[in-house]
Amino acid sequence: MGKFDGVLLASDFDDTLYTQDGVLPDANRRAVEYFVSEGGYFTVATGRAHPTFAPCAHLVPINVPVVLSNGSALYDFRADYMVYETFLPLRVAEDMAQVAARFPALGFEAYHGDDIYAYNPNLVTENHLARSNSSCICCPIANIPLPWNKAILQQNNGLLRQVQNDMLSRWSEHYEVIFSNEVLLELTRKGSNKGGMVRYLADLLGVTSQHIYCVGDNQNDLPMLEIAAVGFAPANCADEVKKLGVKRLCPCEEGCIAEVVEFLDRRY
Repeated sequence: MGKFDGVLLASDFDDTLYTQDGVLPDANRRAVEYFVSEGGYFTVATGRAHPTFAPCAHLVPINVPVVLSNGSALYDFRADYMVYETFLPLRVAEDMAQVAARFPALGFEAYHGDDIYAYNPNLVTENHLARSNSSCICCPIANIPLPWNKAILQQNNGLLRQVQNDMLSRWSEHYEVIFSNEVLLELTRKGSNKGGMVRYLADLLGVTSQHIYCVGDNQNDLPMLEIAAVGFAPANCADEVKKLGVKRLCPCEEGCIAEVVEFLDRRY
């Protein structure tokens, strides 16, 4: 028996557990190792899909399934199987064709299985794929096979804000449209978000709501921060996260997950 038995800690990956420069701070690694050794359940809840997160799954001792694609998938990397997955409605190709016509500078990635398709790729697309060491298939929207697990809309923040408002004003009953950073606007099925999937995982594990803890830095983390017994965020988090009133930590680079584990060490 460990002091963290029955406790679930879910962390965002990029810019929270893992720095913008692609480094896992030693403090974070040691903290997660300690948390797991004392019986805690540790997972990552990320916007990354299976093909872009898989190379990173070994970086820390994740001991329960991982929340992928902003809550569209739950994957067990230890057993190598998909626990649960949702898909965008089949109308998404037609809807995205309309969006692309309204905003010609917009580019996006669509995820079908383990394949990444890109429409009108731009510098954001290139940087995003390079950071995850991934490749894509460039093609017209009509040639992207269905279903899509998720899509990532890519351009400057001003244009993406317009796209977000446009899509939510017309199709909010079909989609979650939420930022994972300033130049990545994530599209998933309505109801598929990090909060819903973290709760689903907690139910599978038998973890009660008062023992769920989450940490994240951006708009796509809000749903899981809202369902946590205590939510945490690195110091350099997005304004929307600051307004939520979560516990603020040191910057990601200084090992903010270590601060979370220190808090839990005192609490339990």
